Amino acid sequence: MERHLPAFNACQGLRRQILHVATLLLCLLIMPASAEPAPGAGRSYILWYRNYDSPAIHALVELALTKTPEYGGFKLVRSEELSQGRVLRELAKGQSRLVDIANVATSAEREAFLNAIPVPVDGGLLGFRVCVVLPESLPLFEGIRSLEDLQDSGIRIGQGSHWPDTPVLEANGIPVVTHSRYEILYGMLRNKRFECFARGVSEVLYDLKVVHDPNLVIEPNLLIAYSMPSYLFVGPKDQQTAHRLQLGLERSISDGSFGRFLIEYYGQAAEVLNLDRRVVIALDNPYLSEDSRSVGRQALSNLRRRLDLLGR
Repeated sequence: MERHLPAFNACQGLRRQILHVATLLLCLLIMPASAEPAPGAGRSYILWYRNYDSPAIHALVELALTKTPEYGGFKLVRSEELSQGRVLRELAKGQSRLVDIANVATSAEREAFLNAIPVPVDGGLLGFRVCVVLPESLPLFEGIRSLEDLQDSGIRIGQGSHWPDTPVLEANGIPVVTHSRYEILYGMLRNKRFECFARGVSEVLYDLKVVHDPNLVIEPNLLIAYSMPSYLFVGPKDQQTAHRLQLGLERSISDGSFGRFLIEYYGQAAEVLNLDRRVVIALDNPYLSEDSRSVGRQALSNLRRRLDLLGR
């Protein structure tokens, strides 16, 4: 193993996190079950269409709302097909009629003008990224064992122009090609505008199932890793929704349903993507708030200790 991973010693902390994912997901299976109150008619919450269409995020938001029946019934509504940048601007208005809730990666800037619910929705997996590539591009990735190798390879990474990953990659000396629409990026990859579409390990399997393109594959050897917690966000003045989501997530952690959510929607990724066998390319994320920087480093271990305490 170690002869295949020369970057191992520099990335031990991240590798422990990766291995902890699998341990966490297995351990969470033992958490107790609970009865789910049935939601009735009540407030409609407009969920960003990307999250609404994602089975995992849709299920998590529904779980948090279901756990808080004292706030009344609810209905989730799919938003218009807005870009991530537009969604954030609409939320920041405070009284947008286009969107109420969005799940996106966090940054200090986003936490400054939006209302964050600081529970990593995927247990911290979003900051672990693999490359979706064209099969003919696979030889370009051979021999990459360090950040310096990646910088020297000429490989360009495709990302959304409003995604916080873009400045993180650029700050680490990696060329980035952007577009405002997620769907367009796959066409750009097919047209060889860049060589790697970096996707979180918590989202890539679902992405490729939806795209359903046999000419796109997951590069098997690299794992690009950086602190990037992914939170639910609401408008800065929407304290009621923020409180409801926070309380619902806290209750789901306490009764074990959050653990079962992680198992159901993300448990497959750690195994299928062979995370513990990949070369780890560790990047710095200089754009997190101090609180989220700590969350990014310790999300998995903190969550495990919290579950142990609440499960007693």
